[in-house]
Formats: sequence, C-alpha cells, structure tokens
Amino acid sequence: MPRRIRPAPPIADRFWRHTLGTHPFLAALPADDQTRLRLLSGQFLQEKEFHGAHGLVVNDTMALAIAAQACLPLLHVVRPDGQPLAHPLQALDWYDDFVGIVVQPGAALARREVTDGAGVVHRYQEALAGEAMDRGPVMLAWTAVAEAPTVAAHGTNVVIHEFVHKMDMRAMPRGQHPDGAPPLFKGFLDSPSDTAARQRWRTTMQKAYAEFREAVALAERFGGERPWLDAYAAQDPAEFFAVTSEAYFVNRERFTAEFPPLRELYDGFFRFSAAATP
Repeated sequence: MPRRIRPAPPIADRFWRHTLGTHPFLAALPADDQTRLRLLSGQFLQEKEFHGAHGLVVNDTMALAIAAQACLPLLHVVRPDGQPLAHPLQALDWYDDFVGIVVQPGAALARREVTDGAGVVHRYQEALAGEAMDRGPVMLAWTAVAEAPTVAAHGTNVVIHEFVHKMDMRAMPRGQHPDGAPPLFKGFLDSPSDTAARQRWRTTMQKAYAEFREAVALAERFGGERPWLDAYAAQDPAEFFAVTSEAYFVNRERFTAEFPPLRELYDGFFRFSAAATP
C-alpha cells in the first residue's frame, strides 16, 4: 500500500507528551507542526528498524525521541525530486534509502585511513557520536542523543546532524562524499532554473563556510574568540551544512544572529515560514 494512504501507527499520548516535555525545541513548535511531526514520527517508527549495540536495549521512549528529531527537518520540505507533497508522509521519501538505525551506548571508534600529499598512509581511530552511511544505516551514540535537550543552547543535535547528512546524500553518486548541497530545483528562492538554484546555494554556502573556517583558524592559532558552533563544522562543506542545520532547528534565534545569509537559504530549503518558527 502506498505510504500516502497507509495509516501511520498511533503514538500513545503519554509517550508524545514525554517527548515534547523533554525536548523544548520540539515543544516550542506551533500546534499544527507538532501534529505533523507526530504523524511523520509514527510512520518513521513503522518503516525503520532500531538495533541496540553492545547490549543496549532501545525502548519505545528512546526510539520516539530519535524519530521526532529525525523528522523535524522534514516538516515543510518538498519531495527529493522537487515535487510538492501530495501527503505529508511523502516527506519521508528523503529517508527511503535505508532501514536500519544502530544505537550505540556511547561513542563508537571508527578506523580511518588517509593518504597525504606525499603518498604516506596515515591510520588512526576516530570517536563518533554518529555516522550516516550512503545508502546504508545511521549510527547514533545514545549518550549524545540523550544530551539533546541540554546542548540545544549551543546549537547542537546529533540526530539532526546525521539525518541532514542523509538529505545531503540524496543526489550523490555512489562512492562519492557529500558536498553540503542537497538536491535543489527551479523555484528555490525564486530561482529560474535548477542550475540557478544550485548556484545560489553554493555561492552563499561557500562564503559562510570560508568565514567560519577563518574564525576557527584565528581562534586556534592566535587566541581569537571561538565561534559559537563546534569547530568540526570547518572540516568540509558537508559537515558545515550538517552542523549549521543542527543550530537552525534547535536554536533558531542564535543561528539567525550568527548566520543571517544562511537563515534565508535554509528557510528556502526546509520551507519554514516566519509564522512557523519558534
């Protein structure tokens, strides 16, 4: 049965109230958005499979907390092909390339290998609070997920971060690295063509990314004031998009003050109107 006519399983009132009560940035949403988020979250829970690692048991409260935050970026988007939604549940098309969500008790250690300009291979381990795999599962560290209510003031949210990566990966050729530019189409911020839409995005993002990298460099090398957001955003354009998207959804006021050009850009992509923002 197509998703648009398949009824989403109901979420018990007590679970939904608990989720809103423990996540102020969700409770601050307008009532209509909360209703839409509840619908999306129920369908998300029906379609995805949660797997606890290292003995962790993912209970209903944990799964719903992840689902609600994962669906927050989908509240007002168009479909991945640029078409408007015939039904709100079609927004979940953005996440239809995977089923599994692996929840670790704490940070996961990933083995990395990079080759420098001289051809020397460097191997190291990296502690991950989350990871989104192209056409594969999403991994989340529960310790980081559980911090969401308290770290929102810092613009931080690991669930939103990883699921925005998934949106970034939608048009990415297999084996490539996301570049911080999700699928964009004619009409994005009144762009006359797909090409113009993508150019508008890249021009705005490149400038903001370069300014952020400079601020991080000044702080690290010369003792300048540290940027508000995590310096991890300076790693590459994809991480910059994911990190700034976290802030856009959980601390819109501070995000707007720090990144005025990105506010308009993200409003255009995520389709949040001024009346729908907390």
